[in-house]
Amino acid sequence: MTLRCQPTASHFVNGTPFEDEAGAPFDVIYPATGEVIARLHSATPAVIRAALESARAAQAAWAARTGTERGRVLRRAADIIRVRNRELSILETFDTGKPLQETLVADATSGADALEYFGGLAGSLTGEHIPLGADFVYTVREPLGVCVGIGAWNYPTQIACWKAAPALACGNAMVFKPSETTPLCALWIAEILIEAGAPAGLFNVVQGLGDVGAALATDPGVDKVSLTGSVPTGRKVYAAAAAGLKHVTMELGGKSPLIVFDDADLDDAVGGAILGNFYSSGQVCSNGTRVFVHRRIKEAFLNRLTERLADAVIGDPMDEATSFGPMVSARQMEIVKGFIASGTGEGARLITGGRQIDRPGYFLEPTVFADVTDDMTIAREEIFGPVMSVLDFEEEDEVIARANDTVYGLSAGVFTRDLTRAHRVIGRLQAGSCWINTYNLAPVEAPFGGVKQSGVGRENSRAAIEHYSQLKSVYVAMGKVDAPF
Repeated sequence: MTLRCQPTASHFVNGTPFEDEAGAPFDVIYPATGEVIARLHSATPAVIRAALESARAAQAAWAARTGTERGRVLRRAADIIRVRNRELSILETFDTGKPLQETLVADATSGADALEYFGGLAGSLTGEHIPLGADFVYTVREPLGVCVGIGAWNYPTQIACWKAAPALACGNAMVFKPSETTPLCALWIAEILIEAGAPAGLFNVVQGLGDVGAALATDPGVDKVSLTGSVPTGRKVYAAAAAGLKHVTMELGGKSPLIVFDDADLDDAVGGAILGNFYSSGQVCSNGTRVFVHRRIKEAFLNRLTERLADAVIGDPMDEATSFGPMVSARQMEIVKGFIASGTGEGARLITGGRQIDRPGYFLEPTVFADVTDDMTIAREEIFGPVMSVLDFEEEDEVIARANDTVYGLSAGVFTRDLTRAHRVIGRLQAGSCWINTYNLAPVEAPFGGVKQSGVGRENSRAAIEHYSQLKSVYVAMGKVDAPF
């Protein structure tokens, strides 16, 4: 298939493609081949200024519309995305290297779900009446103003929509900076929003590296920053936003535990471990990469897992039969290879995988280590690649303590037939997004986010509304004013 991914312009500002070739150029690489498929320019100060000014101009009029009117635009955008799902999924595959089999069901569709959900919610964003005898207070939910969204490279379409949908539903405008590794998909979302009836400037896309994100996060005209990214990046963005006392949502990384008790359905547990380690070639922040398996069933688990991994179809991501694709970039592949070498060097038992695949692009085999101990590097640090660490355990209290022994707290999962135990264990795990007898499902109706160093705030569900709006209280006195003098 011929790759035709060069956009009309690098940015989308004030309702139209926008280019400034004075910005530093950077290439977009198709991870399956290493081929350059587009060249874009980083945003200059002039581009950033134009994006923020147009967002500020659009936001006031957008906020003045009724919630129902705003919701109608978001729902139309969702409908357009669904009609164009295949084209958007192909672009996502070019952008990320993820198999088309996956992007067809997990990327643009999730973005459409978010726009539809928050579009439906927009008209219901009302305040409350608080009676105080003859007097009363009423509250008004108001937008924050101009929001900045900073995306990660693993789910470019989904993340753009997950941030835009609640922001716009609440009456805000947004300037979105995709990852420079996967910059293409957000441009199409911006076009679709205009087609759906959003005013020019309401959702702008600017490209660039960390310096562009820093410029946006520190601009005095920005009221909110929402980041999806690594913990080190989150610390920098959080600190920059805090200097201006801006609202923030930080959806960061994790080293999440997945606990498999000895009464679990073995195939379900193996399937959950696959979803929590090898979907998107392991490049998912919520992945359960520390798989604690009860010692009594460990070898049976490893044998069944090895059998299932042999069925992975590794190859051309554009072939819908392919179920496992490349890493997103050469740099990320080398980082993961370093972790694999660390696992071997520190004494973990390599069960399967561990090698770069001899073909163009950035392919690594699905890799499983057993006999991993809590102090090993592969059990402590986020890898963000197709590497699973299997750890033994025997007692419930023991595994809970070990699962919580991390600075992260994004996700956790438990597999057991004993639902009383499942709820008891989940209740003690320090994680924001949890699963029982499944893993990594993230419907828009459910809040998503972490605790500890895995983040601040929540995305999706009604909880996201709290992070893209603020309450005004109005006290109404019905009688005379009683003053002391």
